[in-house]
Amino acid sequence: MGKDSDKMYITHSEWATLDFGAGGFKNKKTGKDCALTLTPFDIPRCTRAGHIFDLLAIVPWIKKHGTNPVTGAPLSASDLIPLHFHKNKDGAYHDPITFKVFTDNTHIVACPSGHVFAWETIDELCVKPKSWRDLMTDEPFKRKDIITLQDPHNVSMQDINSFHYKVHEIARPLEEGEDAAAKKRREIAETINATGTTSRILAAMAPPSSTKKQPAAAAPITPSYVPKKQTSYNTAHFSDNTAAASFTSLGATAVTKNKSAVLSDTEYLVTTVKERASARIETSAGSLDVALFCDVAPRACYNFIQLAREGYYNGVSFHRVIRNFMAQTGDPTGTGRGGKSWFGYPFPDEFKNLSHDEQGILSMANKGPNTNNSQFFITFKQCKHLDGKHTIFGKVTTGIETLDNIESTLVDSSDKPKSPITVQKITILNDPFEKALNVLKGTDPTTLKKVQDAVDRKLRQEANDRIFAPKPATDVIGKYIKKDDDGDVVGEEDKKRSGGSCEDIYENAERRKKKKKSGNGEKMNFDFSSW
Repeated sequence: MGKDSDKMYITHSEWATLDFGAGGFKNKKTGKDCALTLTPFDIPRCTRAGHIFDLLAIVPWIKKHGTNPVTGAPLSASDLIPLHFHKNKDGAYHDPITFKVFTDNTHIVACPSGHVFAWETIDELCVKPKSWRDLMTDEPFKRKDIITLQDPHNVSMQDINSFHYKVHEIARPLEEGEDAAAKKRREIAETINATGTTSRILAAMAPPSSTKKQPAAAAPITPSYVPKKQTSYNTAHFSDNTAAASFTSLGATAVTKNKSAVLSDTEYLVTTVKERASARIETSAGSLDVALFCDVAPRACYNFIQLAREGYYNGVSFHRVIRNFMAQTGDPTGTGRGGKSWFGYPFPDEFKNLSHDEQGILSMANKGPNTNNSQFFITFKQCKHLDGKHTIFGKVTTGIETLDNIESTLVDSSDKPKSPITVQKITILNDPFEKALNVLKGTDPTTLKKVQDAVDRKLRQEANDRIFAPKPATDVIGKYIKKDDDGDVVGEEDKKRSGGSCEDIYENAERRKKKKKSGNGEKMNFDFSSW
């Protein structure tokens, strides 16, 4: 081991002389106290050197001594700079930009305007970007104009024993006229208050106030199972970016929780529909039945369906026909440079595992990546070199002979048919987007029929229950015993023997004898008619 004289513990002399223990803080002023009264200030004023005073304490001192009580240098009332400290709802001083609360370890500075900030705020927003303007008033200032009020790395600014009036034992205005005992009590209170203990003790001993804020109610106990929060059908799986914007931009309102974005009906439909649509394109050369791949190219299909419903393609010509390649249409101007999507802006490409590998493929025409509008083309043969460049959204299912007629038409040098071929009408035969939208709005015929059938089944079941319900049973004992027309039990013994006649008693006795088994082996009489 080395023979270094440094100990691995704090020695007695270090405890006594250095700021390792509580004794090091007894004569330390905080950045929230007046340097003259050593109590929290009410009307703060500061000097260019960063010494903070209360206006009601420093003005009498200046009138009498005309010096700075901390340094002893000349000081006048005009040299004092008003300070503007900002408080939060709890009454604690904080930075007006970042809202961080000032502590005894915060580097606090002030601008010439008097607004007080944390040094890290000024450093990040003014010094590093070289934007020398006040963050609150937009007034220009220079680096040398920044006033340091509290620096945790420079404890000499807060050492009370080095203050001029302490070293030269100059009486402060509050000390004039007090006796030795009062002075001793005040010094003890100031020493204790330097650590913040006095205020806490007095606050605990103070009688309860009627205006004091009542303690908050106890937090509810969190159950072992918390049900998942219900969300609407169009809630996205990503956030609306308001929290990120408030974190990175000072101009945005502070938001601390992420909130899911809400999709429009169109955005929701193009992300949920997984069925295929069908349509009929009627041209001057014949009809084409096409299947639309809404499950792989929902935006292109939705754009085509909505434009067709509006009659956008009616009367639009095939402005470009190239044999053994394709026929292009969808431009109302007929020049190949026009056309607008239903969304109002070019929508992105949708490349899936589809290929221009046969005749009759419907694909979007574009001017480059993500520039799809209203123009589309139909292939005459396989064109695999277009894969990954154009969005495939459909296929011709019926009407190949119509394609052959379009391909065989004569064209000029610009590939424009000499005899115009136009799209007369496009009829949507099956629209899964409309079905999905009706389900969302509760107007889907299939859904309404299912609901009506369920109601009818319930009504029929209730009617059957009323018809075939068991009749109420009697509460008389022996309800299964046979009764006569008068409601009397057949064969019942005379319960009121005292009131019966002799003939009735004799007949009952004879009837009982017939039921007994004869002694000569004759069979018993199993006559149950009396039951």
